[in-house]
Amino acid sequence: MLVTPTLHFYGQCEEAIGLYQKAFGLQVTYLLHYADADPQDWDFSITAEQRSYVYHAEAYIGTQRIMLADEIGPEASGNPNLVLTITFETDDLVKKAYETLKEGGSIIQPLRTTTYSSSMASVVDRFGFRWGLMMED
Repeated sequence: MLVTPTLHFYGQCEEAIGLYQKAFGLQVTYLLHYADADPQDWDFSITAEQRSYVYHAEAYIGTQRIMLADEIGPEASGNPNLVLTITFETDDLVKKAYETLKEGGSIIQPLRTTTYSSSMASVVDRFGFRWGLMMED
């Protein structure tokens, strides 16, 4: 079995991909828009705007595969207990990701040094996803 984190958005998936490319060096390996997918995959009608939404995307943060997509329909409630933690190779990379993600988001734990990390922070990005950012010492 393989567990793959999957992030769902409501029309902001491509914007989020850009943010994560800047924060983590996200590498997109596959991107499919609703306009390019078989409409038989869903049983609802979509608007012209929704045709440009991301139907399915696959990407990597380092060696970790993730999937991303835009949902069409009612928003699901989130789980604040789930945190995606990214471990970086340098303190500078932690700081860069922190500065990128906190814009339009909220800080849970500010960037600081802890007993187990020379650089760590926790933020909720502007899309509502909670990220743990750390340097593993």
